[in-house]
Amino acid sequence: MAAKRINAVKPLRKPVCIKKRNKHIQRHHSDRYDRVKPSWRRPKGIDNRMRRKFKGQSVMPQIGFGSDKRTKHVHRDGFRHVLVHNARELEMLMMENRRYAGVIAHTVSSKKRKGMVERAAQLGIRLVNGSSKLRTDEQQE
Repeated sequence: MAAKRINAVKPLRKPVCIKKRNKHIQRHHSDRYDRVKPSWRRPKGIDNRMRRKFKGQSVMPQIGFGSDKRTKHVHRDGFRHVLVHNARELEMLMMENRRYAGVIAHTVSSKKRKGMVERAAQLGIRLVNGSSKLRTDEQQE
């Protein structure tokens, strides 16, 4: 029952998020060598083809690849997600409950989590992962 009330909170305005680029840019030669991880690092070699922007090479990140300022960090549900560790942090979202949604941290126990879910329902705050780690009565027996 409580989960339905939490999900009833709708965002103030659900913008259409247009991502300019959804493909992650990989580090040069990360596909070639196992020791080179795919997380982006700028190539700095004097003869590097990617740094010199030769034709046929992968692109490097540029300033224009960024998302629109208005829709940056907005998730598909229309909210910006905020990590919450306790009920006091949850109450800080009360004023902006139509813009921000809470995400309960994974370190919070199921006992505390249950109280936070109830408090969020009272305050009208949307919780993204409100039903996770909560056991039903049938599973406890």
